Amino acid sequence: MAKIAFITGGTGGKARWAITNYAPFDNVLYMVISDELDEDTAKRVNYSCEKHNIEWDIRLSADNLAEMAEGRKFSILDNLGAFVSRIAANKCPNPDDMDNNVRREIEKKAIEEIEELMETVKASSGNLTIISTELGFCPVPREKEQRWFREILGNVNQRIANLCNEVYLSTSGVTFKIKG
Repeated sequence: MAKIAFITGGTGGKARWAITNYAPFDNVLYMVISDELDEDTAKRVNYSCEKHNIEWDIRLSADNLAEMAEGRKFSILDNLGAFVSRIAANKCPNPDDMDNNVRREIEKKAIEEIEELMETVKASSGNLTIISTELGFCPVPREKEQRWFREILGNVNQRIANLCNEVYLSTSGVTFKIKG
């Protein structure tokens, strides 16, 4: 049976938690949305791989997530916020053009692609951890673009968290299970 977990929180602790959970498993797919893996995360992955004499498949600038995860038993998506940001930049390159219709289009596309990823993982009885950022604990930004992003990511986070078997909150490096 597939297990799909969602971990959210501020900065720090989420990737460490995901890496630790998958540490003993070989051929974990680590999908990084950004163009580079931060140094601390890379060190954690390398340490786990060396310790357990295994290899992970790290994909930078990850795209076509469902296709990438097909047939995999263990996958990590890092980071849903970066994924939503990329979709927003493609759909609305000029933040001044953002309105509620564009916001809904961005949310819909992000949710559809993550749902497709989740269905692909379920079809192979795999495990997936989705890492995201919780922006609801921060003050509402003054900049219009940041307010839109906060609202979009908040809505996407809610939808995806509701679809997952388990949900975790990480704060100050301590992780709490809040669903499942």
